[in-house]
Amino acid sequence: MNPRVLVLTLVTFAFGSAAFIFAGLLETMAADLGVSTAVAGQLQTAYVLTSAVLGPVAAWALGRLDRKLVVILGLSLGLGLHIACASAPNFQTLLVLRAFAGLAGAMSGPAASVAAASLAPPEKRGSAIAMVAGGMTLAFVLGIPLGSVVGSLFGWRSTFLVAAALSAIALVAVLIFLPRVPPTPRRVGGSLQITAIWPLYMTTFLTFAANMTVNLYIAPIVRVGAGVTGAGVGAFQAMIGVGSIVGLWLGGRAANRNVGRGWILQGFAIQAVAMSTHFAATHHALPPGLPSKALVALAIFLAATALFSITPVIQTRLIQMTGGAPVALALNGSVIAVGQALGSTLGGVALANFGVPAIPAAALAMSLTAGLILTFVFPRAPPASETIG
Repeated sequence: MNPRVLVLTLVTFAFGSAAFIFAGLLETMAADLGVSTAVAGQLQTAYVLTSAVLGPVAAWALGRLDRKLVVILGLSLGLGLHIACASAPNFQTLLVLRAFAGLAGAMSGPAASVAAASLAPPEKRGSAIAMVAGGMTLAFVLGIPLGSVVGSLFGWRSTFLVAAALSAIALVAVLIFLPRVPPTPRRVGGSLQITAIWPLYMTTFLTFAANMTVNLYIAPIVRVGAGVTGAGVGAFQAMIGVGSIVGLWLGGRAANRNVGRGWILQGFAIQAVAMSTHFAATHHALPPGLPSKALVALAIFLAATALFSITPVIQTRLIQMTGGAPVALALNGSVIAVGQALGSTLGGVALANFGVPAIPAAALAMSLTAGLILTFVFPRAPPASETIG
């Protein structure tokens, strides 16, 4: 594996951390800004919706630029916006700033994936993409828990300064170590076969919608299910990272083997088990103390394992079928963002109307529905001869 792929992992680490950096302080932030927890959760909705809408536009506009330059532009924009978020005077201003921060992530994420595929040999591209996606693992293991701890000590605004610092570190690493990565040649015919690849987008959408219904509201879920608040939430957020490590290892190997529908449905089955476990925990199925904490930790671990075992498979298949076209990867990023938006909105509605236990119930319903849909629409694995290179 090309060690420079690790630099791209830093990029996804920075943006993955920034996306959820305030999640552990969501209830505290909401109280300070004078809004409900469900309304504060829409800071994430604004982030991902902007990413969804403007991501493909940015990919088209920047498609002929060197991938390194695109990553630099995204990191620089994110750095400035995170600093601005830390000093936002009210919720409305913060909402606008978070929306524009979503554009920064939309610029860098697809460019990092395409660069990783370009730097790896064909037989290792699945693992390279999994390694870049591993930046999200690091975000949940280190970045997001760090934000929760720092925010508990110095206030929720400091979490955005942590996000800015991580973007700065990634920016310096890219400037020094990442080589130029020329854009991929335009596809002959100039168009994407949407009819062939839309099931991949559907899978991405349903995967993230089900998972993010719970992830953004992890603080109230941990409070109710495990009786833990404040900096202690960071330890549970780190379990997302542990599950991500396992999921990416499995997903990267699966992508290299060119697996198909059975692997995806297995991931959704594990996700459904995870949401059922969350539901049991929020209804105090086990005694308080260590048993309840272990149950919540298990649910978080299983959900992360499921999500990250699916992601490399979808991204690798998409690159195979599109030749790594920037717009195709950006569209996948947009679908991720729309799924996150639906998940965060669904979780907020469940919380506002029915309380914390309704959040995993909604996620469970989404997981089961997704599994049913994908049983019929997910495409069969393409022949090995169709891999790019």
